[in-house]
Amino acid sequence: MEKLVLETTRPDDYLRRLADSDIGRRYKAIAVEQLGVRGGDTVVDLGCGPGADLVALAEAVGVNGRVIGVDVDAAAIEQARAEHALDSRIEVRHCDIHELSLADGSADRARTDRVLQHVNRPDVVLDEIRRILRPGGRAVFAEPDWETLVVDSRDRELSRAYTRFVADVAVRNGAIGRQLPALALRSGLEVGDVLPITTVFRDLEPADRVLGFARVCQRAVDAEYLTREQADRWLEGLAAEPFFASVTLFIVSATRTA
Repeated sequence: MEKLVLETTRPDDYLRRLADSDIGRRYKAIAVEQLGVRGGDTVVDLGCGPGADLVALAEAVGVNGRVIGVDVDAAAIEQARAEHALDSRIEVRHCDIHELSLADGSADRARTDRVLQHVNRPDVVLDEIRRILRPGGRAVFAEPDWETLVVDSRDRELSRAYTRFVADVAVRNGAIGRQLPALALRSGLEVGDVLPITTVFRDLEPADRVLGFARVCQRAVDAEYLTREQADRWLEGLAAEPFFASVTLFIVSATRTA
């Protein structure tokens, strides 16, 4: 029988682990390709956290480009600054992405990576992205839709309840993946490609490292969404049976027209 590992690491550890995983590398490569970074570009990474993606972006902009990482988490910003202090192409700023400390039309490219699912007002953030982009500038958003999360279990009702908790309670904007095209259009951006990236997990341990089943179940119990008995029964069932889960992330490209 497999054993679930309770997720106890800090969020920045999780972000770096995901960035370094096969899953993370696959979808991030697609997102960077969609971003179409050119040498000399100014790229803004909104919600950069500890800066897991800043080096890859700096390599894309080349010696004459610039990468600006922004985040509201002061501790994550300090970590990113310390790690990238020797790279003159990278600047890290502590600010709220609802109100960016960047001039109008100052960026060629902008991106979010699993950030809009957590913010208070995704529409305001997209308005800010449009404001800072130059005409012809491009934004790429990589965001999950948590209602696409499916977990095989003999107790299908508990699996459905778990997904509802994630989509409706645990994540502030649980359906942001499907909402992004409309939000981008309303902000005045022209929407291009919308690419669904579905990740399939067939082993419990790597799935738990990304999805945090035990940790999320504890939150559901604390919120009285599930009973302790229901959570334990569901988790034990996942460990006892052949495992399957999947979730879809959407990569949405959008351009600021003249």
